[in-house]
Amino acid sequence: MKAANAASGRGKASVGGIDRGGLPSASGYLPSASIFLRLGFTKDAMFSSDEIERYARHIVLRDVGGPGQQKLKAARVLIIGAGGLGAPLIHYLAAAGVGELGIIDDDDVSLSNLQRQILYRSSDVGRPKTERAAEVVAELNPHVKVTPYHLRLDESNAADLIREWDIVADGSDNFTTRYLVSDTCFYERRPLVTAALGAFDGSLTTLRPYETDASGVPRPTYRCLFPEPPPPGTIPACAEAGVIGALAGVVGTMMALEVIREIVGFGESLVGRLLLIDAMTMRFEIIDYGWDPANPLNGAQAQDRRRA
Repeated sequence: MKAANAASGRGKASVGGIDRGGLPSASGYLPSASIFLRLGFTKDAMFSSDEIERYARHIVLRDVGGPGQQKLKAARVLIIGAGGLGAPLIHYLAAAGVGELGIIDDDDVSLSNLQRQILYRSSDVGRPKTERAAEVVAELNPHVKVTPYHLRLDESNAADLIREWDIVADGSDNFTTRYLVSDTCFYERRPLVTAALGAFDGSLTTLRPYETDASGVPRPTYRCLFPEPPPPGTIPACAEAGVIGALAGVVGTMMALEVIREIVGFGESLVGRLLLIDAMTMRFEIIDYGWDPANPLNGAQAQDRRRA
């Protein structure tokens, strides 16, 4: 009887385990617009039938739902670095339906990138990474807009670029950029999801240091965790030390999860918590860290100077 109903166009769509009246789609039946209104959508931000089917697993998810998917569609995320971390990050944010992605990278695809940078193919060698990344996103999800920046982020352009976006995800591979991005996000009041890779290890945290916690204490900055960059040459670059390719996929994907969490607002974020990943022993640990009154961004002396 169920098969007969489906074949005759009288089938039911299942939303959250409940049978509902539906509309035909390529893969069966989709709920009607009235049902999605009851799931939390607003009339001024309704999705097309293609988007409803595309994001169905988010829409029926208790802690995302229609409102969460609308937040994703309205969000604008700036991604710094389209390499080992940026590649899976871009894939998953595009798949999730983030409305607009800005991608900053001044590099071209090289053959040695292909061991871990899953956006690219052998035929892409020599092409700008931002150009190919924009094409991949368009192929994956045409509802996502991409703004590519084929340039290097530096002190001359960081503030102007970062203030134009809602949230920043930093997958850069050098300390100069990492500290520049974290400082600029503080001054421009933008949440930052930042990660780093070693040969067999990775780390990830989220920063909102322009806010205070429930007791009025400022949230920590990147400099509360790492006050100063290490001296040049003390930590070898990826090209010298190497990196296990699949680890970049793990950490980059977790960056995407944290960005989505920041946009939608489910669960417990990594603000004030540093996730450490040891691929040699397959251990995941979280270290809590707090505000350092001596830090130069929102420390005690910096606050006194702003009040003066």
